Amino acid sequence: MISRAIVLLLVLLGCQSSPPFVHNGPKLKGVNLVAPRQQPGPESLETVRETGGEWVAVVPYGFCRKNEPHFYFSGNMGDRGKWQWWGETPTGVAETIRMARQQGLKVMLKPHVWMQGGSHLDLTFDRETDWQTFEADYRQYVLHFAHLADSLGVDLYCITTELDRFAVARPDFWKQLIRDVKTIYKGKLTYAANWDRYEQIPFWNELDYVGVDAYFPLSDKQDPSVNTLISSWRPHLRQLRAFSYRLQKSVLFTEFGYRSCTFSTQRPWESETDCSTNETAQANAYAALLEAVWPQPWFAGGFVWKWFMTDAHKVRERDQFSPQGKSAQVVLRKNWQ
Repeated sequence: MISRAIVLLLVLLGCQSSPPFVHNGPKLKGVNLVAPRQQPGPESLETVRETGGEWVAVVPYGFCRKNEPHFYFSGNMGDRGKWQWWGETPTGVAETIRMARQQGLKVMLKPHVWMQGGSHLDLTFDRETDWQTFEADYRQYVLHFAHLADSLGVDLYCITTELDRFAVARPDFWKQLIRDVKTIYKGKLTYAANWDRYEQIPFWNELDYVGVDAYFPLSDKQDPSVNTLISSWRPHLRQLRAFSYRLQKSVLFTEFGYRSCTFSTQRPWESETDCSTNETAQANAYAALLEAVWPQPWFAGGFVWKWFMTDAHKVRERDQFSPQGKSAQVVLRKNWQ
């Protein structure tokens, strides 16, 4: 006769829609590098290691205009490329990867679209011919950097950042593109989905990590405590855990960060709103993420947004996202080391 305890266990197992998933391997401790205007010295990445970081994301930008079907990048820019910063050029991208290697850092290569006059998140076209024109250009862009990733032994290739509407609208294009990337680059692959759209991406099964740019809203308070923010993470963690279990894949925060401003956890993705400087708000947000999210067994780690290779950020108001030289860097160092 089956005992009540066994019956209860069988019922519970039957109600569990997906088995647990555990990330296998060390968690990625990384930063997203800002491409420098001029070539920096070899010491420019030393502070990443000093803070406990083990990875850097190198971000080569490509460019388009809203409602224009042509896409421009280092392989097809011609004279347009003359105004690019050193770190955005093919030479600069390759040299940055080599510099990271010299510092003993692993590398994620992470192409990113810069759209003039609109948001890359909502890139779309009304005409099939425009989609095909854009896709032809964009395919060259992704495969160009797949070749670079392969030739330089890059550890992780993030095929694109936050083109979520495009990804949902044109799944066949993306699945073929991923197949083409795999013929060139043999390392791990991910995609960086926006925090509110990662569940809609149709090709996670083709990739190694579920990549999320983790700007989840946490609190409307001006200066919330660490405990308040930890509590605010709980519903997001339940959703991320369920998604990881369903796909049986690790979740990687391809970006996470907060401005050193009051209300920095209200709408963390915003970068152009007014900022009343508040290092404590930023440090508390980092502390809460590192305490609430980092120990999760399905979590693969993450990349800080953003990290400068030079000191230029100290005089640029729009760069409050950087934790460098602030209380948030102390929090990172304490946790990562």
